[in-house]
Amino acid sequence: MRDWHRAAALRARAAGFDVVYVYAAHTYLLSQFLDPALNPRGDDYGGSFANRARLVRELLEDTRAAVGDRMAVALRIEVIGEDGAGQEERAEFLHQIAPLVDVFDVTIPDYGTEMGPSRFVKEAALEGHIAHVRAATARPVVSVGRFTSPETMLGQLKRGVLDFIGAARPSIADPFLPAKIRDGRMDDIRECIGCNICYAHDGLGAPIRCTQNPTMGEEWRQGWHPEHVPAITGRSDPVLVVGGGPSGLEAALTLGRRGVQVVLAEAGEPGGRVTREARLPGLAEWARVRDWRLHQIGKLPNVTLYPGSRMTAGDVRETAIRHVLVATGSLWRADGRGRSLPGGAASFSDHRTLTPDQVLEGTRPALGPVVIFDDEGYHIAAGLADLLASEGREVTYVTPAGTVAEWASYTVEQSRLQARLIERGVTILAGQTVTALYPGTARLACAYTGRETDIPCAGFIPVTSREPQDALWLALKDVAKDRGLTSLHRIGDARAPGLIAHAVHDGHAAARAHLSPPTDIRRERVILPKARR
Repeated sequence: MRDWHRAAALRARAAGFDVVYVYAAHTYLLSQFLDPALNPRGDDYGGSFANRARLVRELLEDTRAAVGDRMAVALRIEVIGEDGAGQEERAEFLHQIAPLVDVFDVTIPDYGTEMGPSRFVKEAALEGHIAHVRAATARPVVSVGRFTSPETMLGQLKRGVLDFIGAARPSIADPFLPAKIRDGRMDDIRECIGCNICYAHDGLGAPIRCTQNPTMGEEWRQGWHPEHVPAITGRSDPVLVVGGGPSGLEAALTLGRRGVQVVLAEAGEPGGRVTREARLPGLAEWARVRDWRLHQIGKLPNVTLYPGSRMTAGDVRETAIRHVLVATGSLWRADGRGRSLPGGAASFSDHRTLTPDQVLEGTRPALGPVVIFDDEGYHIAAGLADLLASEGREVTYVTPAGTVAEWASYTVEQSRLQARLIERGVTILAGQTVTALYPGTARLACAYTGRETDIPCAGFIPVTSREPQDALWLALKDVAKDRGLTSLHRIGDARAPGLIAHAVHDGHAAARAHLSPPTDIRRERVILPKARR
């Protein structure tokens, strides 16, 4: 192990890197040596903390000897043990090894806090755990903590908590975050919302996406720059964007930055589903998707926003605008259509049934037991259960999955969502499907055996799937050529309901594609050498 690490450090030095790490965190081998529950050795590498930390010290010595002063040596280490104890002995160890280390990168074993979502973890969450390290080591210290605002970052630097700010997710949301801080452009920072969609795609092994930054992952593939979009060359006609949700706002902003005259018509207030979902407990930061775009649009004299302007096909024709993007979003279905009930359930057409959109707009179920049927598996149903239970309602959460909000495990929310519902007194019925409503009851069927049971039901909220609101696009599509429309596209949830990140990406892509030649998407491929004969 020591030989391998020494060889790796030498390769890093030869390659021209400036920093090399000894990594003793996040359940990797060195952190396992440090953990008494995982290290049962009876030799000089087990037993006391000094023995368990021996390998860390040796690797630091080996690394320092290998790279000399050519590279900085960093140590990433957890300042407490897996059980939350041991801070004092670890602080003493950090003090002893400080001469070998140029920068301490410190964290805690609780990855759900270090990588926590904004729903449960607020900014600078690690300060209480790591604030002592700088004094203990007299060495520069870096740490993370879901930093998003420059004020919070600066506060930790001024108070001597940290010397460097670790900002991975905020740098995904805005790769030019440091430059904007340097230049005093604070209001231009596209702040991370802590949704963890980036982390979810990592866990899924899928191309990375960011809700705030639609160019993430497309820089090389499609040549998208996070800050700059190519201007329209020559004369361009105005574009009408119908719908001010996440897709419509992003499309209007990007078109405006390309120099296009944009009319943005929104039926109500801007934000769409973002405004609704930000009303769920803990999700206020999600409103940044709306607010940042509205602020940036406000700087563009060529983009005009008309709130409270519901558009019909006739209204669109009266504008005489020849390019139209329909971003009218989607709404949750009331009929139960989804994974478990592809055809829906006729009995869901009942006065007790409310959609998630209705609840988030302020409507509440009748008094009595409320049944929430989660056939989607992300966070909406659990959030609604949390919301209604916090208002004192009796709530039963039903899902055919094995856990609450199963997909939210990818965003590091699942366990906390389930714990929250348990704390709220919500009844959780996993492995069950709501198949029908009857007077005063809801009929459940076991997802495995089909065995049926009835539970009390005074109010019912199906969270199953969403219906694109594309009636305007369909109406315009039928007469597009006759009415002189040059281009007509539906974008975002009106085209294909998905994550908010998908809607933002779709709006951005449509705006870049407007009056532009098709882009060749670059794809990585393995080139195999020709076989020798």
